[in-house]
Amino acid sequence: MAPSSRAAGSVTAAIVARRVAWAALWLLAVAVVLHFLWGTFHKYAAQDPNAYGMFWSRRAWLWTHLAGGTLTALLGPWQFITRLRNAYPRAHRWTGRVYLSAMLVACVGAAGLIATTPGGFALQAAFAATALAWLCTALPGYIAIRAGRTQDHRRWMLRNYIVTLAPMVFRLSIQVPGMMTLAHPAVLIPTLLWLSWAAPLLVYELMSAIARWARRTQTPQAELA
Repeated sequence: MAPSSRAAGSVTAAIVARRVAWAALWLLAVAVVLHFLWGTFHKYAAQDPNAYGMFWSRRAWLWTHLAGGTLTALLGPWQFITRLRNAYPRAHRWTGRVYLSAMLVACVGAAGLIATTPGGFALQAAFAATALAWLCTALPGYIAIRAGRTQDHRRWMLRNYIVTLAPMVFRLSIQVPGMMTLAHPAVLIPTLLWLSWAAPLLVYELMSAIARWARRTQTPQAELA
């Protein structure tokens, strides 16, 4: 096989592998979101103080947060499907506006929960950091699209959706067998809250760096084809 053919084949294989990986991640995100929402709404559907626990006296804040967060979580995956985005750009823009508006509603509810939580400063700081990360990834994405920087917008909104999934990641992490025995809940819960968004963001940044490096190394080969 000629070098140019091998180079073209490697580039094609890389593109296919990337598409398969993104499709798998998309399906995983949808599954995680649906699993989380089903469990959450099943738990809080009945107006029962025992089910709500410490949230009973703050259930208005809780439902404000859940309403906005649910809409954000459900809309997010569809925003990243390239074919839908290209075929229906107007719908993409409007669902993006709804996504950001719902996120702000969820942040209002989160602020109320943070201000009234009896869990202490460490828990408040962990929740506040998550909400701040949510806002701080959305704002650059909004500024980028207003300036016409589409690629920057996509990268920032992907980061934002990673933070959106933090409650789901947190819920899954505490269900890992033996996890809650590793440390006292007052230490472990805030730590897992931090890790639920910081660790996935770090993985994303590492994967992005590897992808950029791969593109740079493949570019000279592609030019020879």
